[in-house]
Amino acid sequence: MGKIATIEYFRVPPRWLFVKITDADGNFGWGEASLEGHTQAVEGCLDAWAERYIGFEADEIEHIWQMSWRTSFYRGGPVFMSALAGIDIALWDLKARKLNVPIYQLLGGKVRNKLKVYAWIGGDRPSDVKTQAEARKAQGFTAVKMNATEDIGWLDSPSALHSAVERLKTVKDLGMDAGMDFHGRVHKPMAKQLARALEPHHPLFIEEPLLSEHIAGIKDLAQQTSCPIALGERLHSRWDVRPFLEAGCVDILQPDISHIGGISEMRRIASMAETYDVAIAPHCPLGPIALAACCQVDCTLANFSIQEMSLGIHYNAGSGADLTSYVKDPACWDVKDGYIELLKGPGLGIEVDEEMVRELSKDAKAWVSPGFIGPGGEVREW
Repeated sequence: MGKIATIEYFRVPPRWLFVKITDADGNFGWGEASLEGHTQAVEGCLDAWAERYIGFEADEIEHIWQMSWRTSFYRGGPVFMSALAGIDIALWDLKARKLNVPIYQLLGGKVRNKLKVYAWIGGDRPSDVKTQAEARKAQGFTAVKMNATEDIGWLDSPSALHSAVERLKTVKDLGMDAGMDFHGRVHKPMAKQLARALEPHHPLFIEEPLLSEHIAGIKDLAQQTSCPIALGERLHSRWDVRPFLEAGCVDILQPDISHIGGISEMRRIASMAETYDVAIAPHCPLGPIALAACCQVDCTLANFSIQEMSLGIHYNAGSGADLTSYVKDPACWDVKDGYIELLKGPGLGIEVDEEMVRELSKDAKAWVSPGFIGPGGEVREW
């Protein structure tokens, strides 16, 4: 076994944070600790853990995970778990590369040969979805996701919901499926109306119909609609997920591998969800390392349903980087008939272009989350 020699991190455009771990024998692995809008906070956590874990056995992934969780006293939350994810994913990559096998072989092996995927259209202020959906169809996608609404008031005019229905109908008329992301920006007085309005047009799912702190409201909404309810990007551990499963208010769980402590916790959360007949559709509007990590887990899960991809997502626009950046074989993300093939090669199955990572990380700015201000000057949910 090789002891951890270095833990490095790289802030890169458009809004990602990569981690590289190297052991004393020169073996290395890559992880992703991206937490959109909170890069500096995660970097601070990684600084502390880099000092702590130098000299630990790199093969002892679970021991390092448990040390991080159980000896810190304060635990969980997006910053802590994103930093842990970067380390965990990198350690899995290092170990599997050293053994010259894909990570999925260390998780029990694959149960499928390709993965169903979807991509974003529309942006934060969705418009012109027909053209964008047609472009996605030409890329090989059969499913997309879009924000259901722009910013919206706590109690707004019902007419504010009409465009969401029309956009869903437009995509369905192209023979594609569409998930509608409420983004936690729609409050209960409007969310119940929007779910009812969308229901006859059969969205693939409605995502974050309410903020996750309103579990009772989500449970009520789940009893009022036949639309599958998806959520999970703001739940950061199996302990966060558990009450939603017990309440029976989620149909599709969307854990983010870069926000939940990595591959180790993703596997555990998926197993929990399986016992409640809940599907897994990992959240991943992030970089190629996070997506590769998702894919390594996805192919081992009986309850996997569909994988989010950030290819051409609006957050990447103007940054000079996209999902196809930072990897030596961008064709690994090619989509055909709504699916991508399993990644080939050991570890994560991708080869990171380290020279590009190091170059673009120089003076990279931290991404700042946008926000919405309403017509009265009030802050609205983004």
